[in-house]
Amino acid sequence: ELPGSNQTAPYVFVGDNAFPLTVNIMKPYPGIQEKGSQTRIFNYRLSRARRVSENVFGIMCSIFRSLRKPMLLQPETTRKVVMAIVYLHNFLRKESSNIYNPPGSFDIECLESGMITPGIWRRDASEQNSFINLRNMPRRSALHAQRVRDKFKDYFVTPEGEVPWQYQLC
Repeated sequence: ELPGSNQTAPYVFVGDNAFPLTVNIMKPYPGIQEKGSQTRIFNYRLSRARRVSENVFGIMCSIFRSLRKPMLLQPETTRKVVMAIVYLHNFLRKESSNIYNPPGSFDIECLESGMITPGIWRRDASEQNSFINLRNMPRRSALHAQRVRDKFKDYFVTPEGEVPWQYQLC
């Protein structure tokens, strides 16, 4: 159930326009959305969620350099390595936050202006990224996937699902 409501929704991954819209992968509404519209608010909230994941993974890649290139390991060994990195990341964040990720590590968004100051991990990431950029592919998504996205869009403008700053920036 979505917090504060009795609406059910599936767990989803957040993605950008390079990914298809499916029941379990949410992507933004295409095009430029009207200022203050529900679709623009949805796109903003989705991008904020995606930025959290990007920050965490970016910091983990800058510290644990084995994540910067393909792991030539058996799938089960790869799973163990990644889980160990996640545990270490969480431990270091909790126990030594100013050493592991000093101020400026994460992207910072100014709520008044909406401007984003990139985290310091992004400097290294642009030079040593082993990921291939995916082209945006136009696709027709299933009606059920569109309904799931619409359910999240509608929820983000209810008293239970809204956040105060979403209207200032959208």
